[in-house]
Amino acid sequence: MLLNTNGSSTSAWMATASVPEYPPLQADAAADVCVIGAGIAGLTSAYLLAREGRKVILIDAYGVGAGETGRTTAHFFPPDEWYAGLEESFGANAARLVADSYAAATSLVESIVAKEGIDCEFERIDGFLYALPGNGFKDFEKERDAALRAGVKAELLPRVPGLGFDTGFCVRYPGQAQFHPLKYLARLANAVVRMGGAIHGGTLAHDIRGSGTTQLVMTSRGTIGAEAVVVATNTPFNHRVVMHTKQAGYRTYVVALRVPKGAVPRILLWDTGDPYYYVRLATLGADSTHELLIVGGADHKVGQDSHPEHRYDEIERWVRVHFPMAQEVAYRWSGEVMEPNDRMAYLGRDPTAGRNRYLITGDSGNGMTHCTAGAMLVTDLIAGRANPWQAIYDPGRKGVHGIRDFVAEQANIMTQYGDWFTGGEVESAAAIAPGEGAIVREGMHKLAMYRDAAGDLHALSATCTHLGCVVHWNSAERSWDCPCHGSRFDVEGRVLHGPAARALERVEREAGGSVPGGAGQGPAQERRPPPG
Repeated sequence: MLLNTNGSSTSAWMATASVPEYPPLQADAAADVCVIGAGIAGLTSAYLLAREGRKVILIDAYGVGAGETGRTTAHFFPPDEWYAGLEESFGANAARLVADSYAAATSLVESIVAKEGIDCEFERIDGFLYALPGNGFKDFEKERDAALRAGVKAELLPRVPGLGFDTGFCVRYPGQAQFHPLKYLARLANAVVRMGGAIHGGTLAHDIRGSGTTQLVMTSRGTIGAEAVVVATNTPFNHRVVMHTKQAGYRTYVVALRVPKGAVPRILLWDTGDPYYYVRLATLGADSTHELLIVGGADHKVGQDSHPEHRYDEIERWVRVHFPMAQEVAYRWSGEVMEPNDRMAYLGRDPTAGRNRYLITGDSGNGMTHCTAGAMLVTDLIAGRANPWQAIYDPGRKGVHGIRDFVAEQANIMTQYGDWFTGGEVESAAAIAPGEGAIVREGMHKLAMYRDAAGDLHALSATCTHLGCVVHWNSAERSWDCPCHGSRFDVEGRVLHGPAARALERVEREAGGSVPGGAGQGPAQERRPPPG
C-alpha cells in the first residue's frame, strides 16, 4: 500500500497499488528540465520530455503519487463548466479548443497505456450528465448542441439507461474514460527512469531562482540547475500572491461502497445539483463477485469545516437512496482541487518568471485530463513548438470571465483574517481530547495544538507560513488547513500541500502552558521517507 503522507484517510487507489520509491537528492545536480511534483502532471511532463531526449530530474517532497493524484476519482469527463458554459463565457472557438485538448489528453493516456503495457484498468466508457427533478441546470438540449458545435459526440436521452431511478433527461457523451491512477503512475515512473530520467523522493523544493536560460531550484537536499522548470505541485509554491488570487482550494469527499458485480452499469455519472455528486465503478481486487461504487462530492473551501466527517455521511445517505444495492463502505477519503475563478485551467508559462518556468495548476474537477493536457502543452513550449491551446490556458490571462467569483473569493479570504481578533476555539489545551486539535489563544499568540493518542501535546504557531492566515483543524484528515489559500500541514507542522513552502513553527511552552517570549523552535523538518 502507498505510504499515506497527505492525511489520515486512505483512498481505494492507495490501498490497491504499489508504487516505486526513489531516494532523496544526494547533492547539487543539473538537468535540461527540472520537474517539481510526482503526480500525474509532473510524471507525464517528465515522460514526454524524456521521450524527446531531454535530461530530466523530477523531485517530490514525498514520493510518486503521494499528493492529490492518489486522492482523485480518476475519470476523464467533459469540463465542469460544460460546453454550453464554456461557449457562453469564452466563445465557440475556445469551447472547440477545450474539447480538442480533452480528447487529445485522453487519447495520450490510452496510447501510453498501450505502448508501456500498463495494467491500470484503463477503460473507455460512456459519461452522462443529468439533473434530478427540482435540482440544478436542466437545459440539456442547449448543452448537447454546444457539445456538438465543439466537435464532441453527444446525444440527448430521456433518462440514463440501466439505473434503478429515473434521472430525467440527460446528455450522453460516448467514449469517456477512467483508470487506476496510481497503477498508471507507477509504470510511468519506471518508464521515465528507463529513458534516462532521475526521480528523487523526500526532496522538498522551497524556492526557484534565476532568469534567462538558467533556473535554480532550491531544495532541502541541494540545488538543481536547469534550463527550464515545470512546477506541477497542484498549486504553485513559488508564488506569494499572483496565482493565488486566480484560484481557490476546495476539499472534495469520496465514499466507495461494495456493490454486486453487474448491479450498476459501467458508466460515468455526474449531476448538476447543489450539492452535486459524481459516480463511477472500479474493480475490487481479486473479488470477481463485487465492484466498488465510487461517489464523490460535498465540496467546501479548504480549512472552512473543522469537522467535515458529516460530508461522508451525506454522500452515503445519497448513495443508499439512489443505489439501494450498495453494501458496506470500503473506503472514505478526501482530496484537494484548485478551482480557477473563470473555470479554465492554468497551463503554460509562469506569468511572473520569464520564458523558461512553467505551471500546471487550476485542475478543477478534471485533474487527470487537465494535468495530461498541461504536460502536453508545456512539452511543446519547452521544445519551441506552437500549441493551439496555449492562449486559452495561459496562466497570465486576464480573468475577465470570473470577476464575480474573484470578488467573492477575495471577500471570503479577507473574512478569514478576522480570526486574529477572536479568542481560541477552546479556553485551554486541557480541553483538547486525544486525537483532536484546536486553536488556543495564549496572550497575543494563537497556537495550533494537537493531543496525540498517548496524551502528549504538539504545539505549533497557528500562522500559515504563506500569507499569515490562522490555520484550522481538519479532524477528518488530522491536519492543519489554511482557510485562505489552501495550504495544509500535518500535526508536526510539515507541509502537506502548498502554496506554503515552509513548515509551521514549533512552539516551546513552559510548564504553566505559556509561550516564553513568543519564541518558537523554528520550522519542523520536511517528512523523510521510511528507511529502505
